[in-house]
Amino acid sequence: MDEMRFDGRVAAITGAGRGLGRAYALLLAARGAKIIVNDPGVSMQGEGRDAGPAQALVDDIRAAGGDAIASTDSVATREGGQAIIDAAMTHYGRIDILIHNAGIVRRGSLNDLSYADFETVLDVHMRGAFHVVRAAFPHMTAANYGRIVLTGSINGLYGNAGVVNYSMAKAAMTGLSNVAAIEGAAHNIKSNIILPGAVTRMADGLDTSAYPPMDPDLVAPTVGYLAHENCAVSGEMLIAMAGRVARAYMMETKGMFRPDWTIEQVAENLDTIRATDETLHFPPVPDGHMDHLRYCFAMARAG
Repeated sequence: MDEMRFDGRVAAITGAGRGLGRAYALLLAARGAKIIVNDPGVSMQGEGRDAGPAQALVDDIRAAGGDAIASTDSVATREGGQAIIDAAMTHYGRIDILIHNAGIVRRGSLNDLSYADFETVLDVHMRGAFHVVRAAFPHMTAANYGRIVLTGSINGLYGNAGVVNYSMAKAAMTGLSNVAAIEGAAHNIKSNIILPGAVTRMADGLDTSAYPPMDPDLVAPTVGYLAHENCAVSGEMLIAMAGRVARAYMMETKGMFRPDWTIEQVAENLDTIRATDETLHFPPVPDGHMDHLRYCFAMARAG
């Protein structure tokens, strides 16, 4: 297979100064993409500002013969998200690829998490994703081209103690990505989610001594594929962790139909309701929402 390159493409990558975002930026730049290196240089708790990480990566990309500019705007505000995309349009006249990787962590249980820590994490992960997608989408629609990669997490799929804010924010990526995939289908815009696993600053405070090698470079190729013009999927989630690449997706059981129900009948039929021997999958693209409704309605009519 020929090398999959990004010549002529412009990619905005949030949280690109360090960790996973840096690996994504270096890979795409090495293959010809022009990069908006977005990173306000905050701590993992979202505090402070430092233009150094973004500019250092820009310098590295340019030293290697690539093309990049730095952006230190925050995705946490509507204005910041717009400014990131405006930088791409002002400097390069286009935005082809959007990778939302920015993230912070503020830990706390359901019993003691403060509302400030809840909102701050959602501002960066969930609202930040909307801010940059909303700003980029009209340009992609007008160009009839776009690749969107949002960062989810297995925490968003399965939950995890002590990070309800993070888990909720990551779960929300599914809805945003699926809508972008559905609405973008007619305009050659594809939107997918990466569920990455890597030892970065976000793992600070965790015991990683038993982990296998989990370098960001093991995740970057999967993100590169999702960002490429030849990407064949949209509205999907790919896992990249410790060398494993896999697909995550939502399933439903076949369930059962009754023309009316009582609480007791739900209890009596729970095994059938939950049985996984005949599972159903409704891909978001092109019409998973309606496929679900059509299946439910057909069961009702047949019942």
